[in-house]
Amino acid sequence: MEKYVDRYILLYTVGISNSLILSTTKHTNNLTELTLNIEGVDPIDFFGVNNSRFNFIKKSFPTLRMVSRGNSIKAEGSEGDIAVFKQKVERMVSHIERYGKLNEDSITTILLSEDDGKEKKENTPNNIIVYGNNGLVVKARTDNQLLMVRESEKNDIVFAIGPAGTGKTYTAVALAVKALKEKSVKKIILTRPAVEAGENLGFLPGDLKEKIDPYLRPWYDALDDMIPADKLTYFMENRIIEVAPLAFMRGRTLDHSFILLDEAQNCTDMQLKMFLTRIGASSKCVVTGDPTQIDLPPKVHSGLFTALKILSPIEGISTVHLNESDVVRHRLVKEIIKAYEKLNESREKDGNGTPNNINH
Repeated sequence: MEKYVDRYILLYTVGISNSLILSTTKHTNNLTELTLNIEGVDPIDFFGVNNSRFNFIKKSFPTLRMVSRGNSIKAEGSEGDIAVFKQKVERMVSHIERYGKLNEDSITTILLSEDDGKEKKENTPNNIIVYGNNGLVVKARTDNQLLMVRESEKNDIVFAIGPAGTGKTYTAVALAVKALKEKSVKKIILTRPAVEAGENLGFLPGDLKEKIDPYLRPWYDALDDMIPADKLTYFMENRIIEVAPLAFMRGRTLDHSFILLDEAQNCTDMQLKMFLTRIGASSKCVVTGDPTQIDLPPKVHSGLFTALKILSPIEGISTVHLNESDVVRHRLVKEIIKAYEKLNESREKDGNGTPNNINH
């Protein structure tokens, strides 16, 4: 907490989970005046439609005079009552961050609680990435997933490389949602190359979006876990969250965005170069890929290997390798991955490996 003292006014900032409350306190005539600017959550979630929740909160503090405007609250009363009020508002904002909603029952529970939440906050594990729907805690479940989180904090581009089931895509989506909730980016862009795993998109019904949507199901599943359905619909309709084939990225500059490229092993050199040069100011990017599941045509080289080789020395670009120890699916998935790795190794020794089966 930072404090700036100037005669009569005390101004300080308090971090609350992924949100921020900026507060100004002014002492005059034995009364304390508090101004709270609530950032990081939707004002409707806190104040309610037509200020319904705010009016409920007002009734719970009859000794305070308060008004709201936009995302700000002004309250005036005794120093003790103001301190309690500020503490309870912090708890309400934290509740919205964790559960995605606030209702009169939860407000009442917070108001009646004597716990100020400090102990709980101090003991929060540092592997939590974001809080999803209905209190779902989305966290890094393995050391390499936690490394993904740390590297994303320090670097603008992170390559997450590993086999199926290691949680690289889910973790990447969680990082993007966290950045959007914290307002460190203005939008999320999810993309992947339109390459089929043995199927042919041309024979599927519908336009290109309808053809490719089934292949993007892992993203939608992850987003469903982390963002309430009504908000997700709003974000998608207003292109705050955008899902598109990689070809649609050409010619764009992606500023203030968190960009995810999945299935990067199915990108050619030119496609991956095109994608990486779209990244604009104040943007972050996570590229995920599984070198053991390349669906490119025979004799077409995967650009992922080239990118990992030539970009790794560049400052601001990091690579995290996940393996079977990071698998969070059924216990047999680890054994299946090991079995196929042994098969690939034996083929390479015999000289019968596929053109894209290259050591990394």
